[in-house]
Amino acid sequence: MSNSVQIGGTLRRLRTERNLTLLQLADKTSVTAAYISKLENEKVSPSIQTLQKIAEALEVSIIEFFDNDLVHDPCINPPDTWIKKRVKGLKADIRQMIKAAGNKRMQPFYTVIPPKSGPQIHPLHPGEEMIYVIEGRLTLDLNGDVTEMKPDSMAYISGLVPHRWANHHEEACQILWVCSPPHAGLSPACRRPGVDARPSRAVERGVNRLQPYL
Repeated sequence: MSNSVQIGGTLRRLRTERNLTLLQLADKTSVTAAYISKLENEKVSPSIQTLQKIAEALEVSIIEFFDNDLVHDPCINPPDTWIKKRVKGLKADIRQMIKAAGNKRMQPFYTVIPPKSGPQIHPLHPGEEMIYVIEGRLTLDLNGDVTEMKPDSMAYISGLVPHRWANHHEEACQILWVCSPPHAGLSPACRRPGVDARPSRAVERGVNRLQPYL
């Protein structure tokens, strides 16, 4: 667990606010006073199970020990907040589904690949990608291994494996595309007032299919 600094300070504050000694808290948790002292001084990193015992003894939620924006402020974004993005080498309508990647570990995109689109090469990057086909068919080339993906099929790949996609069919292909960690090669799309501000019809159709999950 990488949040030992936050946990140690928070644990000491919660314990002293309740006028509990190390021994008194130890009696309530079946965790030794010596171990609790090490936690408060950032000498050890606890398991979730141990932290849960301590949280229950202090009558707080385990969330209190974490300084994490997603824990305190879940990210729920309707389609009209998605941000249009541009990726070098990709000709597609790409919508980032979160407002900012920031320090997040994943970067999800709703993406529409137009009909009759030839191979589009992805920039290589450390990390992983997940591609889920919502509608249409996607031809995925993983370093020469070509697969045609149909609706409800999923690919999970390394960002370091050369890969490209294509849509050889008459209908647009709609996918959910997730990069982890967030993709440094992505930049906001340049918008022309009154032209690019509104999602395309293909995006709107895809959003309607996603509504039960939003």
